[in-house]
Amino acid sequence: MLFIEFKEKMFGLGCFSNYQVLSWKQNFERANFVRWIKKGYVIPLRKGFYTFPEYLNIHGFDLYIANRIYTPSYVSLHYVLHYYGVIPEGVTQITSVSSLKTTMFNNKLGTFTYQTMLPELLFGYEEKHFGKWTIKFASIEKAIIDLFYLYPFYNTESEIRELRFDSEMLKIDANNMFRQVEKYKNKSLESRLGLMLKVYDL
Repeated sequence: MLFIEFKEKMFGLGCFSNYQVLSWKQNFERANFVRWIKKGYVIPLRKGFYTFPEYLNIHGFDLYIANRIYTPSYVSLHYVLHYYGVIPEGVTQITSVSSLKTTMFNNKLGTFTYQTMLPELLFGYEEKHFGKWTIKFASIEKAIIDLFYLYPFYNTESEIRELRFDSEMLKIDANNMFRQVEKYKNKSLESRLGLMLKVYDL
C-alpha cells in the first residue's frame, strides 16, 4: 500500500486506531505501521492508536488525545487547576480520571496519567473547544473534588497549604461543589473540602 493513499484516508481523523484502519482495509498489513513509524510518517500514541507528525504542535490536540486514547475519561486534577491558574507551579503531565484502571502513557505529545474513579463519579466536566477538538475538561470545582477524593492525605491545614492554591484564582461555587460531593457519599471528603475552604478563606 502506498503511504499517500493511507494518509489521505486517515489524516482527517487526527488520531486513528487499528480498528478504524481495518474497517477501511480488512487486509491491511501491520508491517506497514512498523515501516512508517521508523520513517517518522506515523506517530504511535499507545498500543493501537496513532497520529501524524503534523498534529504534534497543534494547540489543544494533546488534550484531545488524553480523552481519545483512554476512554471513558476526562481531564482533571492538577492539569485543570494549573490551566485555571489555581496551582502556580508548572504541570508536566496531562492528568485525567477514568473508570478504567490507573495507568500512564508516554509519547511524543507528552505524559498522560489516568487515576481510577467509579463510573458513577465521572461527571462534573464540561466540553471545551480547542480549535476543531472538543475535550472533556473538569470544572475547577470538580478538579478539586477529584483531587481531595483521590489524595486523602490532604487532611490537615498544613497539608492543604502545601498545595499552594492561588486564592485569587480559586473562584469556586461552594454550594455547587458540595452538591456534587453528595454523590460521593463520603463524609471524610466533605470534611477535607470544608477544611480547604477554611484554609483559603472561601
